[in-house]
Amino acid sequence: MAGLQQTNSEMILLSWVRQSTRSYPQVNVTNFTTSWSDGLAFNALLHSHRPDLFDWNAVASQQSPVQRLDHAFNIARQHLGIEKLLDAEDVATACPDKKSILMYVTSLFQVLPQQVTMESIREVEMLPRHSRVTREEHIEVHEQHFSQEVSFIFLLLSCCPKVVSLPT
Repeated sequence: MAGLQQTNSEMILLSWVRQSTRSYPQVNVTNFTTSWSDGLAFNALLHSHRPDLFDWNAVASQQSPVQRLDHAFNIARQHLGIEKLLDAEDVATACPDKKSILMYVTSLFQVLPQQVTMESIREVEMLPRHSRVTREEHIEVHEQHFSQEVSFIFLLLSCCPKVVSLPT
């Protein structure tokens, strides 16, 4: 039942994002991973509800993905009170962490207007399944990330044993 509730929550959230960003031709959000890595979706979502905060064309056409992501996170922090929960470099990857993106978009959902039409929900239901990252792909990315973190910890321990203390 919890899985069904999560799936329904994700579908509603994705519907809200797609409905909010529909008028931005450069933005096509189909998932909570790769659709966010260039920074356009976050900025379009903010701009669709608060166009007074920044010039969309300047952000969309002149900045790198990391700059666009930083821009969106800074705008959300300054004007909406949403803490910068994500690092732009972690999102501007081939497969950003789904749970992190969901958490941040949920934070935006809580402070921005939340109307979602049934038409938008039906549209999300009709999205091809291949546009969503498969569970296996998601696990593979996390395993690679975990392996990199473990390697970093071992490197840190070998270089600086006094800085890092492990619980006994």
